Amino acid sequence: MADLQHPLVYASWETRGYWEGAGRGELVLQRCEACGTVQHKPRAICATCFADAPRSFVASGRGTVHTYTVTHQNQLPPFAAACPYVMAYVELEEGPRLLTHVVGCDPTEVRVGMPVVVDFQPQERTDGEVFGVPRFRPA
Repeated sequence: MADLQHPLVYASWETRGYWEGAGRGELVLQRCEACGTVQHKPRAICATCFADAPRSFVASGRGTVHTYTVTHQNQLPPFAAACPYVMAYVELEEGPRLLTHVVGCDPTEVRVGMPVVVDFQPQERTDGEVFGVPRFRPA
């Protein structure tokens, strides 16, 4: 079982802060200054009140497994070499849920409600950008 190698990240003007934060080892979320909603995925407006006031902040990186699945078969490179791997929705301490994968334990040990903490897989790139992919491990 190898590490899950994600395709290269594309950072749009809306998501650049998130991916750059991940490259620094920080989980960056947005909080709306108008209504207080914390959101992920990054966007130009608040998904709750539609105000153009979301501001980025560094999250705690802690959460719990909300739901998960263990992938035993995936024929697409580079995912095939990583099987079995765990895909999960992690409910962050700040509220949003993040689709991610769980590393650092046997897939049979993952449970709903399991406390996890963010971990980052750096991406090797040739364009000079420094990004990372958030993933989670048992806390």
